[in-house]
Amino acid sequence: VQLQASGGGLVQAGGSLRLSCAASGLTFSTKGMGWFRQAPGKEREFVAAISWSGGFTSVADSVKGRFTISRDNAKNTVYLQMISLKPEDTGVYYCAASITGWGTTRLSEYNYWGQGTQVTVSS
Repeated sequence: VQLQASGGGLVQAGGSLRLSCAASGLTFSTKGMGWFRQAPGKEREFVAAISWSGGFTSVADSVKGRFTISRDNAKNTVYLQMISLKPEDTGVYYCAASITGWGTTRLSEYNYWGQGTQVTVSS
């Protein structure tokens, strides 16, 4: 199983980025998917999740109204659209595949992880 995250970079506060995560080696259309992030010196935290069909999504309160998760099962890809970025959004962003068809907030329910992509928001 491979999860290849991309789209990170350096952006000014207020800017936007779109992260992508291409999956292979798993039945993508049956898996809930999630995005997590980890800032230096902090624990990895939940950002957003989406169910197998895309019909159910959830986002962390800290990014609500600014981040949107979506997926394209035909392309085996999950996306994270980020707008109005803030310096506190800085970190390494990881995509992950859930052990179930439902995206959840709990790290323990994800068994495959990508390598991460760095997002840096300057003030």
